[in-house]
Amino acid sequence: MAKLKSKWICTECGYETAGYLGKCPECGSWGTLTEEVQFTGKTPNAAANEFINTEKPKLLKDIEVDESVRLRTNISEFDRILGGGFVEGSLVLLAGDPGIGKSTITLQTCGEICKNGKKVLYVSAEESANQLKLRADRLGITSDNLFIYPQTNMENIKIQIEELMPDFVVIDSIQAIYSNNVASTAGSVSQIRECCNVLMHIAKSKNITTVVIGHVTKEGSIAGPKVLEHMVDTVIYFEGDKYKSYRMLRSMKNRFGNTSEVGIFEMKENGLSCVTNPNELFLNERSQVAAPGSAIIVTNEGTRPLLVEIQALVGTTPYAAPRRVTNGVDLSRLHQILAVLEKRVGLNLSKQDVYVNVTGGIEVDEPSADLGIAIAVATCARDVVVDPQTVIIGEIGLSGEVHPVNNIDKRLNEAIATGFKKAIIPYANDVPENIKKIQIVKVKRLMDAIAACVSPQ
Repeated sequence: MAKLKSKWICTECGYETAGYLGKCPECGSWGTLTEEVQFTGKTPNAAANEFINTEKPKLLKDIEVDESVRLRTNISEFDRILGGGFVEGSLVLLAGDPGIGKSTITLQTCGEICKNGKKVLYVSAEESANQLKLRADRLGITSDNLFIYPQTNMENIKIQIEELMPDFVVIDSIQAIYSNNVASTAGSVSQIRECCNVLMHIAKSKNITTVVIGHVTKEGSIAGPKVLEHMVDTVIYFEGDKYKSYRMLRSMKNRFGNTSEVGIFEMKENGLSCVTNPNELFLNERSQVAAPGSAIIVTNEGTRPLLVEIQALVGTTPYAAPRRVTNGVDLSRLHQILAVLEKRVGLNLSKQDVYVNVTGGIEVDEPSADLGIAIAVATCARDVVVDPQTVIIGEIGLSGEVHPVNNIDKRLNEAIATGFKKAIIPYANDVPENIKKIQIVKVKRLMDAIAACVSPQ
């Protein structure tokens, strides 16, 4: 007979213990252990024997791969971050904040895949069939190959997938699905791990492309055990400011393509539409009147160069400790740049509040933005204006030197295509001979870069 046993599982790393602990010994997180009840001994778990396969191993040289293994969505930005489309039999995790557009983009994708003659099953664990019908009507999706199945039980979902044998399956969402083989509630670590494991076996054994929608925590990470991200083939984050109309899909893991790719979308009444020229979108918000504290940088998102505006505001603080506030930039990186400005440039910011913002809501993580941030802060502190036709590229070292960056040719070509006339780049970067439509200014030190980018009066 099966017995019930209680144990505590860390929601961050999946560590298991017999009793409660305030701090997880594995990952060091506090207050993340939750109690779950599981079966011990022999259980009527038929799923353990269902995936026994008698298929023989194949030689690598005998396996043929062609473009037909890619399931294209006909949504250019989505196909781009996937590496050309969904790989047949892959398991994809799509996560994002509530209301960001996860269900919208997946329903649009289902509609486009159905146009290719593929059979699609949309499993809705959070919405009724009528609610999905209303969204489909708003998005203009009509198809004879799109099946809607409101269900939360994993065993019932598995039966329907095996009977229908679709080419594409959407699970919305994994936190609302539960299995009878696990005694805990839906959304727990054990339930998410068990349900995802069943979906993974179905996807691989039946060669069915499966998209799993996941929730995120208030810290922005995917809810559930970390092993969930290791089980899937691709992890995609849906990002964006809910107060703005555009959204970004970011590929954080992709076994079949480049990682850190970004797709740009704009939210409209009829759904999400691709943004073919994101630079125009981000620079449209730029003020036409040049002001101190503004600099244009070229950042790389995957293989795509993006031009974004860095804004800085420096002012005398009324408090004993000055404030350092960032939006879209790592705060510790700003502290390092301010320390270099004070020590190597002689800019005293010890009694100044410093605010740095990346317009458009995009997150800039790569070090090539250092020089643009430093120049934006310095020009605002000295009340001078950066030449509006200048782009700034470079990483700053602790001694004030400007380090080279990668993909300099792609960055410069993007600046030329957008209409910029001048570029401040590191001295050590080699510029291809075919780039001649922009003035190149190479700098070795941060002080030289500040002097080179100030607009002539």
